Amino acid sequence: MPLYMMLCTDKQGALEIRKANRADHLAYVAETGCVTLAGPVLDAAGEMAGSLIILDLPDLEAAKAWGAGDPYAKARLFESVRLQEWKKVIG
Repeated sequence: MPLYMMLCTDKQGALEIRKANRADHLAYVAETGCVTLAGPVLDAAGEMAGSLIILDLPDLEAAKAWGAGDPYAKARLFESVRLQEWKKVIG
């Protein structure tokens, strides 16, 4: 299956929204089983300010559906989301 990169940028001042939904987000990641690599993007102060997620799914529509089901998305945490196919070369 192809891999998809999801790069999400949090809304300004939304750290508390992220923290309040983090346990549900991590449970969703574990339940769905399609995340191969993920972690928060940090701001200049070292605080969580976004997400980088690599998804192993059959197509772009499945990746969009996964993103829509993420508790972070449901909480309207993100200012923007970039989703596109990604090719692993190193690692």
